[in-house]
Amino acid sequence: MSNTNIGKQAAGGVAAGLVRDGMVVGIGTGSTVVYFIEALGRRVQTEGLKIRAIPTSEATVAHASRWGIPLVPLTPQTRPDLTIDGADEANPRLDLIKGGGGALLREKLVAAAAAEFVVIADSSKRVEHLGAFPLPLAVVPFAVPTVAAQLKDEFEVTPRLRLLADGEPYITDDGLYILDLPFGLIKRPAILDKRLKVITGVVETGIFIGLAKRLLLGHPDGRVENIYPAD
Repeated sequence: MSNTNIGKQAAGGVAAGLVRDGMVVGIGTGSTVVYFIEALGRRVQTEGLKIRAIPTSEATVAHASRWGIPLVPLTPQTRPDLTIDGADEANPRLDLIKGGGGALLREKLVAAAAAEFVVIADSSKRVEHLGAFPLPLAVVPFAVPTVAAQLKDEFEVTPRLRLLADGEPYITDDGLYILDLPFGLIKRPAILDKRLKVITGVVETGIFIGLAKRLLLGHPDGRVENIYPAD
């Protein structure tokens, strides 16, 4: 197992230990979350842990189902007590860039609905400033050409339409396209998030502001660091 995956597995295991009997748990999407699902599934199978989980993607539905984790939709009656999800970048304030796995819209909905949102990541995801990882933008397919043109004019950034291996556009579970924006450095993520959201055709951004209460950062030696938002 690579050093990166050791960190992911360690963080996922610690996160699974936060889940208590009777909880509604939001489950994110991505490679780190896979380890959380497996650790949580083992608890369900061996301890008889009684939970309900809200998945953020069809990929998470499939993996959680394989581990026997009961799934429910997000409703006013099933708001998560705890949501666990990964991140592509996390700064000291625990502002995040997410969406590398394509599920940013549902991930933000489930994170925002949770009583507590905990992020799991390997140590490479901790950064001083957001932006080295291209910022995902979920866009209505019809609007992609006009949104891309407006982004070039207003932000001097060249969006990249996310594609599959066969060259076809990547389509999210909600039927959206994703534009990846290589900003390089995002000094004021909250302001950028607001400016992007007013563009007609943009559904959601991969900037997560003020949602994460804690970061479980997994290191190559298997150690997991608890990090809280800096003031």
